Amino acid sequence: MGRSHPMALRERVIAFVEEGHSHRAAAARFRVSVRFVNDMVILKRETGGLEPRAQGNGGGYGKLASLRGWIETRMATKPDLTLNDLVLELAEQHNVTVHRVSVWRVLRSLGLTHKKRSPSCRAEAA
Repeated sequence: MGRSHPMALRERVIAFVEEGHSHRAAAARFRVSVRFVNDMVILKRETGGLEPRAQGNGGGYGKLASLRGWIETRMATKPDLTLNDLVLELAEQHNVTVHRVSVWRVLRSLGLTHKKRSPSCRAEAA
């Protein structure tokens, strides 16, 4: 059987419902939740198929997408800024509330490595 098991299950569930059985009966027959059956029926109706929908937000970096240039410029002018500094500046200057991880993802996507310690801590350690 060349098809993946989850896809075959989706097809069997839909075929059973299309034969006139209830969603509840399909759920019991295939040992899945009624919610799964409902979701498959909706997916088939909306897309014409049963392929899983794409997960995640597509990596567009949400609220920060339009601020990537600002972040890049800011890091170029002041490379010792911490993630917390950037989060605060985004809130104060752009009225954008984001988590540090979101800012880190943008920095990573821009190829900007971020130092874990401030310059003063590195000087003391040396």
